[in-house]
Amino acid sequence: MYLLFQYKLNTGDTLISKKHNEIFLFCLIHSIHGFYQFLFVYFIQGIHYKKTSVKKKGENLYRACVIVAHPDDETLWAGGTIIMHPECLWEIYTLCRASDLDRTPKYFKALSVLNASGEIADLDDGSAQEPLPEIEVQNQVLEWVEGHHYDLLISHGPNGEYTQHRRHEETSRAVKTLWENGRIDATELWLFAYGDGGRAYLPRAEANAPVQFKLPIYVWEKKYYIINEIYGFNQESWEARTTPKVEAFWSFNTRNEMSNE
Repeated sequence: MYLLFQYKLNTGDTLISKKHNEIFLFCLIHSIHGFYQFLFVYFIQGIHYKKTSVKKKGENLYRACVIVAHPDDETLWAGGTIIMHPECLWEIYTLCRASDLDRTPKYFKALSVLNASGEIADLDDGSAQEPLPEIEVQNQVLEWVEGHHYDLLISHGPNGEYTQHRRHEETSRAVKTLWENGRIDATELWLFAYGDGGRAYLPRAEANAPVQFKLPIYVWEKKYYIINEIYGFNQESWEARTTPKVEAFWSFNTRNEMSNE
């Protein structure tokens, strides 16, 4: 069916030509197409978000804490989860790089985009990666979280997210031990679930992880924006190429459950 739109020019009674009508029709069709794309992203993909929202027994978790080794870990491994759940009060704590005059300002800008509060410490992160005393890591974590209750606690996986970063493993071990011993009061613990097959491929979600979020496009794009534009990792960098589109976690509800792992 051919539609003919006729409008009068403001300067007179001359009708817009058939050619102009066709241009108008072309623009209108593309506008409608774009509008339906918008609806798809924000409503159809939003259904997936609602089905995988961070909840316990039907209730929204209202206070969540993320503890990581470095600025950018919070975004790289859990940024999509944070973005999808603005109903939570997010606190993000980072153990290393407070004295890094480049990374620290970027970290606080990232927290602003993620709508989270947080702090950063300055534990050693030199290239030699000498082991840190576990008590030192634990004490720094406790300085932030002791005496507070969290519905959800998130940190690094036991083996880190790739081969190999000692600070990721040390952070995971400290958080796990403190939670198991009741020094961190959190209802549920999630640990990042990623692997790289011994450097065989870029880190990706572990297929058997019990908690997984396939990020809607607009969520992943916001996460990528933080990695690329705020932290400044270019498109060819390891970080930008890694930025997961699926986020995954090992989850624990009781301390005995973790002890049996």
